[in-house]
Amino acid sequence: MSSQSDDSRQVDELAAGVQRGERRALAEALNLLDDRRDSSRARSAELVHLLQGDTLAPGAHMIGMTGPPGVGKSSLGACLITEWRRRGLTVGVLAVDPSSPLSGGALLGDRLRLHSNPDDRGVFFRSLSSRGHYGGLSAEVWPMCQVMASAFDIVMIETVGVGQREIDISRMCDTTCFIAQPGSGDSIQSLKAGILEVPHILVVNKADMGAMATRTASELAGALTAEHPDGAWRVPVLSTSATQGSGISELVDCLEAHFQTLLQNKLLKHRRRGYQAYWIVNRLQEEFGAHGVERLGGEAAIVEQIQSEIPDLYRQYDALRRQLADRSPTIKS
Repeated sequence: MSSQSDDSRQVDELAAGVQRGERRALAEALNLLDDRRDSSRARSAELVHLLQGDTLAPGAHMIGMTGPPGVGKSSLGACLITEWRRRGLTVGVLAVDPSSPLSGGALLGDRLRLHSNPDDRGVFFRSLSSRGHYGGLSAEVWPMCQVMASAFDIVMIETVGVGQREIDISRMCDTTCFIAQPGSGDSIQSLKAGILEVPHILVVNKADMGAMATRTASELAGALTAEHPDGAWRVPVLSTSATQGSGISELVDCLEAHFQTLLQNKLLKHRRRGYQAYWIVNRLQEEFGAHGVERLGGEAAIVEQIQSEIPDLYRQYDALRRQLADRSPTIKS
């Protein structure tokens, strides 16, 4: 009993340190979420419970940066960080890298960190491996976003960059930004794959390439529908150059405009409950398969149930998992 009380006090202190933006507390909290041992599970659940409270709509803006490899996401991200810091905003970064097939670890490491000021206490980086997750994101990204959102004004996620299947980002972030490279053909291939129905902002990086960049921007603009499927937002096509630093301020303004649109139309809380439901359903599918999800009434029923409840990530997941365990004695609860 004493040990449980000690653990509870430690998690309380850890959550308070995260909310104060203490780097040591942030690192410890993210390590705890990344720890898959059973002994860490209860502490992880309590930590996220304390940080989420009864809402999924804190002030932090969660932004996803996606696009094909080599398009310059890291360089552009570094420019965005510089502009956000110039405006007095704090930034937390999750860089999701490809997994090594041998070790399971990240191959590329903290690329964004190389372009930023290591002494800036208003910026915090965390790299993590995708661990082979098909949609371009690690399973730990959503819980880690909740930690980051408690400590920073901006939470930026840079994804693996594996191409057309990189759509999970749209189910984890408030604003999804797709980066295209001039003349590479990736933009047209993405159009065919339907990925351009996902982002809220399209950016042609390397605008210093001149006519080629202008042509790519024109192709993307011509392919867009009048309004994003989410509604209440017309998708813009912007041009930037990370090497020359051009278009960065305009991109930051556009990202903020989209976030304000979500707030003004009271869409943010509902969307984030949807993100949480998506995360839980995905974990259930990974563990129990489509048959297990159907036994709980199907994906739509689970999402509706989760969205009607007070957000509590791990406890909601564990409650659904126990329902399956009660119906299947061979499953450990």
